[in-house]
Amino acid sequence: MSNAQVVPPGSVSLEDPSEYRPEYKDKDDYRTFDIHTSPERVINTYRAMHTTQTLDYVKKKNEYWCKFNHGEMSIMEALNMLNNFMDESDPDVDVPNSVHAFQTAEGIRQKHPNNEWFQVTGLVHDVGKVMALWGEPQFSTVGDTFPVGCRPDKSIVFDAELFKDNPDLQNEKTNTKLGIYEENCGLTNVYMSWGHDEYLYRVLKAPANTCHLPEEALYCIRFHSFYPWHTSGAYKYLCDNKDLEIMKWVNEFNKFDLYSKTPDIPPLEELVPYYTQLVEKYIPGKLKW
Repeated sequence: MSNAQVVPPGSVSLEDPSEYRPEYKDKDDYRTFDIHTSPERVINTYRAMHTTQTLDYVKKKNEYWCKFNHGEMSIMEALNMLNNFMDESDPDVDVPNSVHAFQTAEGIRQKHPNNEWFQVTGLVHDVGKVMALWGEPQFSTVGDTFPVGCRPDKSIVFDAELFKDNPDLQNEKTNTKLGIYEENCGLTNVYMSWGHDEYLYRVLKAPANTCHLPEEALYCIRFHSFYPWHTSGAYKYLCDNKDLEIMKWVNEFNKFDLYSKTPDIPPLEELVPYYTQLVEKYIPGKLKW
């Protein structure tokens, strides 16, 4: 577990990110998942995820984490905790998640200078990874997400071949195309694999917490790692009209989440005041986690 410290409200401790600069990548080189060439840390994370994440597992994680009894802190305090967190499922980034947060937000700000809620979404989208600092395994914190309770689609990373030992594939209720769902039931009614996307979405939706982000932002947060859907076009048979309409925002968000992983490190100390006031506008005060 990290020794990251929570700082007083209104301040963010920033590390010198120079040692974390990744090598420059051409856009065609992002998200290369090959069972023979991917880093071992990536393969091991996805093997554990695809073997363990069953419908029952996800229901239990929802029950455990949605008690929101792990702490109270602001978004900026949670972001600070990610200074010492490295995502073991991501082959494209070697920077702490706190740096990636500002990279994403700044990319959005350059293209959408007048869209404050979209900039906030870029900053906070990965904050749910604080689960790992409270002991949650990386295989149920990071990585691409997918629906559970139905057959995994071939578009899932590593061609879904790492699911062979998942118990749900032996269950006739969960090993078909629709599984437990009805066609076009809507993603709101679908159990997603447990991870930081789902956790932050649940935190922001909790009645005890205050969040003024629009539904488009909440979709970006909940589904930004659902690459089989927003990038490969899979699972549309589970979608309703609202899902398909808001997908355009998730795809727009993905441009900045993915392609902000570059050697360009934003001037973090200069950006903190700007984003602190934006966060306070849309997600004020302390949240229950």
